[in-house]
Amino acid sequence: MSVAATQAAAFYREVAEHGSVWTLADAGGYPAPLTASGKRSQPFWSLRSRAERIASTVPAYAGFHVEEVRWEAFVASWAPGLESDGLLVGINWSGVRATGYDLMPSEVIRNVEAVRGSGQ
Repeated sequence: MSVAATQAAAFYREVAEHGSVWTLADAGGYPAPLTASGKRSQPFWSLRSRAERIASTVPAYAGFHVEEVRWEAFVASWAPGLESDGLLVGINWSGVRATGYDLMPSEVIRNVEAVRGSGQ
């Protein structure tokens, strides 16, 4: 399993368990960098510590602070907003360049809810 696949599996499991996702913000808003596919993606992490690690070690995110988004709020308002803006969701980006899988918000919801439904 690739690092990105491992991070994705951890994302689904940890979000299902804790009921929150974490993102980064600064005075200008939320980051949504271009991905390799040419689309923009807003990063989210399954644990505060994962988001803090990126904010403190990846130069592109210096000056950003960590924000919690409850899963219910992500499903009800964040995901529809991201979809309407044409943004992907970056899940548990890691490493020196903060990279990983970028999925449609609806795919993220489906995958987390599948884990929640399985009781894992």
